[in-house]
Amino acid sequence: MPKKYIMNMVIVSNEAIHHNYSLLKLRPNGGEALPEILPGQFVQVKIDNSPSTFLRRPISVNYVDYSSNELWLLVRRAGEGTAHLMEAAAGSVIDVLLPLGRGFSMPSEAVDGRTYLLVGGGVGVAPLLYFGSCMKKAGIEPEFLLAARSKDDLLQLDEFKSLGRVYISTDDGSMGEHGLITQNSVLDRGDIAAIYCCGPMPMMKAVAAKARSIGAECEVSLENVMACGLGACLCCVEKTVKGNVCVCTEGPVFNINQLTW
Repeated sequence: MPKKYIMNMVIVSNEAIHHNYSLLKLRPNGGEALPEILPGQFVQVKIDNSPSTFLRRPISVNYVDYSSNELWLLVRRAGEGTAHLMEAAAGSVIDVLLPLGRGFSMPSEAVDGRTYLLVGGGVGVAPLLYFGSCMKKAGIEPEFLLAARSKDDLLQLDEFKSLGRVYISTDDGSMGEHGLITQNSVLDRGDIAAIYCCGPMPMMKAVAAKARSIGAECEVSLENVMACGLGACLCCVEKTVKGNVCVCTEGPVFNINQLTW
């Protein structure tokens, strides 16, 4: 497994992009270069000055900008720990363990007439931005299918549009197609080579079933509860066709053929 680092990182900016989400941009406090981080990997953040928060919080890597030596984290308010992180001031320093886990499988090359579709719901869109940017740099044009309750809940839409074509589903029909993400017409196309998905478990299972029905490869990024991020605590165990494995070390990304769904 790649080497892991504990780095003190300074918060360059902390932008509230939604009442439930903040975008943190971080740089190593000592000026050292960021290590290689693969799309789909995650970090574990230590939450200081939060008495009830004993464990690090796992957060997907949203984006890595090596030109500015910045790591982006899209943080969702889920409890005291994440709320404390969302309120951290620019200039403050946090302790980050990285990079962790196994990420998405990068397609080896673009295939004429075939599409690679990145599907995300809610905060599940977070790892898809960096993955899409890596695909584009490799000469592969990604497409995105994003879902939210309403248009006001869609995250980083402009950033996704800068990378490729974006399809949208909203529960209330305020943008894109009205209904569940698995009802979006883009999933009925016959040119999808592979689907990469992150979001709520019921959504991912439904997308996986859709991928099987259209003969597309499919990888999903699981969001099991994690404590250590190193495979020691066994909090995140997932049943697979080869037995129980730790999502934090064997995942979080799995091909659906590895899972017992």
